[in-house]
Amino acid sequence: MRTNQSVWFGAEMLLISVILFVVEFVRGAVLVSLLPIYGAKTLGLAPDVIGAAISAHYLTDTLLKMAIGYLLDRFSVRIVVQAGLVISLAGVYLLQFAELPWVFISAAALYGIGMSPIWIVCLTKVTEEKRATQMGFLYTIWMVGLGSGPIVCTILLDYNVSFTYKLLVSMSAAACLLTLFMSKERAITPNRIPLPMQLTILKERLSRMKLLLPGMILQTTGASMLVPILPGFAQQELGLSGTQYSILLTAGGVCAAAGLIPMGRLSDRLRGKKWFLVVGFTLFALGLYMLASGLTFWYCLLIAVALGLSYSAILPAWNALLATYVPPKQEGLGWGILSTLEGIGVMIGPVAGGLIAAWRGEAVVFWVSAVLFGLIGLFYFWLPNRVFQANEKATNK
Repeated sequence: MRTNQSVWFGAEMLLISVILFVVEFVRGAVLVSLLPIYGAKTLGLAPDVIGAAISAHYLTDTLLKMAIGYLLDRFSVRIVVQAGLVISLAGVYLLQFAELPWVFISAAALYGIGMSPIWIVCLTKVTEEKRATQMGFLYTIWMVGLGSGPIVCTILLDYNVSFTYKLLVSMSAAACLLTLFMSKERAITPNRIPLPMQLTILKERLSRMKLLLPGMILQTTGASMLVPILPGFAQQELGLSGTQYSILLTAGGVCAAAGLIPMGRLSDRLRGKKWFLVVGFTLFALGLYMLASGLTFWYCLLIAVALGLSYSAILPAWNALLATYVPPKQEGLGWGILSTLEGIGVMIGPVAGGLIAAWRGEAVVFWVSAVLFGLIGLFYFWLPNRVFQANEKATNK
């Protein structure tokens, strides 16, 4: 146990965590603030175009997850991560030339290519013991980076667009430089299984998790629907300033990040993932529905806190549950396939959100998203406990 902890908190994991933070900081700033705000205000693009650009980002990110997982099982982690981040740097750099919609969408798609490796590398470092706790640690890094990026970017965009853009390019370049200090060794996967056999095992495990597939797709669809319209909704529907919008993001992000590790430990201790998911998804649905009602800033602040806490209950339990379906000695490929399945919803969501906003208004996007999360909560409430207990027994074997 001490050996696993020393590896987990060692210098290599610290470096990978720093790179993950920088990468997610830039990703959050680009997707939540730069693309919607810069695309709408500076370039005058419609919500459906912005939604298409964000979906293009997640499309390339998702389609490459399986291939990158395969590569991580066979080549140096440093080479794979480094190549991906260089491609992402090129995507961010091209945004300054994105005056035409197709260039805007293409730059976002290119940016998505390099996002997969670092996250899958982190997932392959998770040990069997205290899996949900370690997932909570990873998601704390992810949440802080992804949450702080839009907050800082939104504030800076009010003062200087050029400086904000250069900052994001510089941070992307810094992430590339940090990969030079990564280990040149391949991922530790002794007794590597041939690819046809890997796919057979994964197919069998995916068939066992078919009852969880609706939740995998719907939750990412519901969340990503909100990305293209968040800044516009906050300003036009809620009447919030850029500073107030940043405060809401900060409150929700801090509560989510602060709750991830405690929720992960509690999930490990209770050995039950079902009720964390049911309660978390239900509360998240209620929070989104109330947020679309046009309440005042202080009510929105309380809702943002509740959304953050409910999200912190969902993430560690959900990903610890998914981890039970990753076959041993093929973690890279396994997480790549699972991430690809989750990414289906992320590809659909931004386009759907942009189209709904252009058709019926941005508040309707929140209502549709709330309905999706409510359906997920009801669906997992309906599932028998043995579905979740069987998975945990399989994990302990």
